[in-house]
Amino acid sequence: MHESGARAYSDLLVFLAAAGVVVPLFSRLKISPVLGFLGAGILLGPDGIGRFVGEHPWLFWLTISDQAELHSLSELGVAFLLFMIGLELSWERLKAMRRLVFGLGMLQMLACTLVLGVAFRVMGQTFVSSAVLGMGLALSSTAVVMPVLAERGRLKGSVGRATFAVLLAQDLAVAPILITVGFLAALALPGKALDFATMGPTLLTLVPAAIGLGLLVVLGRVVLRPMFRSVARVQSKGGGSELFLAACLLVVVGSGMATQAAGLSMSIGALIAGVLLAETEYRREVEVSIEPFKGLLLGVFFINVGLGLDLDAVARNPWIVLGLLAGLTALKAAVIFGLARLFGLSARAGLETALVLAPAGEFAFVILATGMVEGVASPGFTQTVILAATLSMFTVPLLAMLGQRLSGKKPATAAEVAPMLPPPADGAVMIVGFGRVGRLIGELLAEHEQTFIAIDSDPQVVQAARKAGFDCYYGDAGRSEMLKACGVQSTRALIVTMDAPTKVDEVVVAARAIRQDMILIARARDDRHAARLYALGVTDAVPETTEATLQLAENTLVDLGVPMGLVLASIHERRDQFRQIFQAATPLERRSSPTRALRAATARHRPAEETA
Repeated sequence: MHESGARAYSDLLVFLAAAGVVVPLFSRLKISPVLGFLGAGILLGPDGIGRFVGEHPWLFWLTISDQAELHSLSELGVAFLLFMIGLELSWERLKAMRRLVFGLGMLQMLACTLVLGVAFRVMGQTFVSSAVLGMGLALSSTAVVMPVLAERGRLKGSVGRATFAVLLAQDLAVAPILITVGFLAALALPGKALDFATMGPTLLTLVPAAIGLGLLVVLGRVVLRPMFRSVARVQSKGGGSELFLAACLLVVVGSGMATQAAGLSMSIGALIAGVLLAETEYRREVEVSIEPFKGLLLGVFFINVGLGLDLDAVARNPWIVLGLLAGLTALKAAVIFGLARLFGLSARAGLETALVLAPAGEFAFVILATGMVEGVASPGFTQTVILAATLSMFTVPLLAMLGQRLSGKKPATAAEVAPMLPPPADGAVMIVGFGRVGRLIGELLAEHEQTFIAIDSDPQVVQAARKAGFDCYYGDAGRSEMLKACGVQSTRALIVTMDAPTKVDEVVVAARAIRQDMILIARARDDRHAARLYALGVTDAVPETTEATLQLAENTLVDLGVPMGLVLASIHERRDQFRQIFQAATPLERRSSPTRALRAATARHRPAEETA
């Protein structure tokens, strides 16, 4: 019992060990971690170390034996990826992208299906079998292409938008393709006509899918915002971040299972849930919470793809498999390049887009397997095609690198990697803390036509701000992940207005760790806090006690009849003197080490009030 229980966890242990070794090693070698996971799947699978388990039983603990269990987790990885993509969208953005999604994306599906189908027909396959193979291989891999483009910093720009639009169109087309396979199966049956009696059951499968999608959209609009609002209230009162994380996992898994029950893929449900949450104030906090799970589960997906590669089958027919691989890639790349140019992409951008979309995708396995079950695809030839499709997914990182070099673009550094669409703070001012002080600053910025984004950890403050029309999000700005999700990399200035000195310090340190060149203005409790903030690297610290004194002095002098110009000049001069005093109170070595300064300061600082 004990041994069987231990073996049940052996696959998970092997995967975690592979992830702990592969990602750091490949990052150091500047190689895509996707290739590392794919290679680990081959090495740790039945065609790798697994083939020697009979001779050396101890190798069992270094192999992954239960591929079915990993397959379920890998489906979750794809669902999490689509959910994250949905968070970067909204109904308005989808509407703005409709030309690329329903134009370029759908044309790519039709054109690639036609060209590949003709090629398979020339190779001797039947009309129906050629159509099924063409539809399956016309799809590309969202789970592989999107992470590869992200790590190379190519999601922002024409290549990223065009690639995502095509992938989104393909994901939406999976269900109609499966329906079409059913039609083709009926067409292929001898002596059967395409009447309602034969096609009625197939057509009726669309009904639960449509009902399921409709219910998901309606329930999402009604339930999601109140659910996250109640969880955020508990979290803001010290309830712990695990509740928010649990709510995120519930939404992803629940929406995926709902669409799966309706006859669609989990990824479609997760994508819709992400789009619905993209319109709420919780989208950035959700994105930060879910990111680690997405990366880990996508690693499971890549390893699962590697496990599915039958090296013995490849060795039996290497030239046929490699020939199919080369032909598939070349035909799809040529078609996509022509369509990309037709839709206004430059030659270099079109070439890069064509290369990353040319390999097959994970949904090809589903469609081709369905074709074999329905009896419309030749099992022997289809298995060979599946091998070529699997190998083609291994080429995505290499083709992405080739496309980027041919386009003349250097790979982006980690700091330059941008989200698929510009974040709301792109070029705007960021206000952390949108209570009494932060809201007044925001109103003054709006009066002078300065765009801004606000972050607050109080869900009631965020709700009131959004009702008033402000671009405000719920989240903890003391985490660098939250600041990055809101676009601190491109913001013009960051203003911290919170009344809790420790939290102000945390935000300042997190922001300065990301960017040293940004204007950073922080609210300080008193003179000592202002000196500490200058040590942490703020551009300006505004102590409440000092400013109150200066305001009293200004009002007194004006009421006594001193000319306003002279009063303002003296107030500004005295403010500069205070600033110099605060800066001089900070030793130079502490100014150059904000983290050390924060550690020393918080060690003797007591918790203060919450956000003003």
